[in-house]
Amino acid sequence: MINENEKPEFWESAFINKQEMWGFEPSKSAVLTKDFFVQKSVKNILIPGIGYGRNAQIFRDHGIVVTGIELSKTAIDMARKHYGADMTIYHGSVIDMPFDKCLYDGIFCYALIHLLDESEREKLIHDCYNQLADNGYMVFTAISKEAPTYGQGKLVSKDRYEIFDGVKMFFYDRESVQAEFSKAGLFEITEVTENYPFLLIKCRKGDQ
Repeated sequence: MINENEKPEFWESAFINKQEMWGFEPSKSAVLTKDFFVQKSVKNILIPGIGYGRNAQIFRDHGIVVTGIELSKTAIDMARKHYGADMTIYHGSVIDMPFDKCLYDGIFCYALIHLLDESEREKLIHDCYNQLADNGYMVFTAISKEAPTYGQGKLVSKDRYEIFDGVKMFFYDRESVQAEFSKAGLFEITEVTENYPFLLIKCRKGDQ
């Protein structure tokens, strides 16, 4: 059963009505991850939930090949309009990964995992880890309990709330990051402030 946050019509209407709702500047997390990926000589990455591509171009500008996954067809069309038609973007839900058999040097998943329920989060982490090449890195950003919206709205399950417009969010702390990512090569958790306080989660595939 697909959850509300992963319904195509929800994101279609969001992108149709709000268009480039986050502007064109990459997120702070994308800038930090670009620096990290360049340092680690990452050549190709997967971005699940690529949206209209605002976090993709900064990687491409540094010679990294980007492949995306996106639920909203409207967002994909916007990405092609703004950033060219040469980027591979699979149309579908991250819940249905994998979309190809490629192994990627890096994966960057921004502000998406906290929209999923527990089993979907577990599957996303597993699927991303499986698509990493040996010694590859994956970086997730997830909303933290420091956000003012934590505890607001209707409690759905532990640390998960329906906060607005039917959007359900799971709020992470270091303990829940450890619990969910420890088997996926977790090696660093840092704090980063975007529009909300986020945790920047880094994992590496290789000898732990």
